[in-house]
Amino acid sequence: MQGSRWKYCCVLLQVLGFEVDTVNSVQFSNHTGYAHWKGQVLNSDELHELYEGLKLNKVNQYDYVLTGYTRDTSFLAMVVDIVQELKQQNSNLVYVCDPVMGDKWNGEGSMYVPKDLLPVYRDKVVPVADIITPNQFEAELLTGRKIHTEKDALEVMDMLHAMGPETVVITSSDLQAPLGNDYLIALGSHRKSNADGTKMTQRIRVESPKVDAVFVGTGDLFAAMLLAWTHKHPNNLKVACEKTVSAMQHVLQRTIKSAKAQAGEGNKPNSAHLELRMVQSKKDIENPEIIVKATVL
Repeated sequence: MQGSRWKYCCVLLQVLGFEVDTVNSVQFSNHTGYAHWKGQVLNSDELHELYEGLKLNKVNQYDYVLTGYTRDTSFLAMVVDIVQELKQQNSNLVYVCDPVMGDKWNGEGSMYVPKDLLPVYRDKVVPVADIITPNQFEAELLTGRKIHTEKDALEVMDMLHAMGPETVVITSSDLQAPLGNDYLIALGSHRKSNADGTKMTQRIRVESPKVDAVFVGTGDLFAAMLLAWTHKHPNNLKVACEKTVSAMQHVLQRTIKSAKAQAGEGNKPNSAHLELRMVQSKKDIENPEIIVKATVL
């Protein structure tokens, strides 16, 4: 369930062999990275009506639910009701939530959705999620704890585990990367229960080269990629994240190369130039060459 950037996720998941039913949480003319956009926001009644149609036809059987950008609290609360009902039908259903709320610019965080979404995410959505993919700012919002060091980030991920999800990936951060300032850090943590009831946690760090451009839809792409690769590697977060981040790097590098060519020498690419090159990256999505390695912590 997502908005106008969701086309990226649909392409990706279909390429990787998933059947996808899409519900647009917003129906916009284009993504909000452009100067102007027009369209509608789906409310909870409209979502309920669509879901009732699926139920009446007995086609509401799913293995995964993936959610991202939304601006309506009632819609978000309805998502929780639907996920809980689907989990009653299929106890193995995995809910992947990208809790899209905001980001940091020049070290300062700000929300770009209504502030009343935060308590709904924190108190209702995250507890029913199996995998969450917040950025650093969103992880700080959800836990009420600031991240200044890698140790802080690991403790924040433990706090998020305690709220419900078995897998937590902080998709981007402003932490200092061991490889240097030209790299971006992502951190992941997967907690699983052993047969004897004890819990084991795998933690990883991924450092990927920074790309000098502002893209829209990379968070959506990350969540969908992670869904796909954790499905294929359910107990190996290291491999799943390596494939996710490597595939993203291929897409972003191809996109920036194409954008610069369209903009012309000396000109800055605009939002249209920077639309992610998904179709052109089909082979890299299907079988990404591993160009980014994860470190087990």
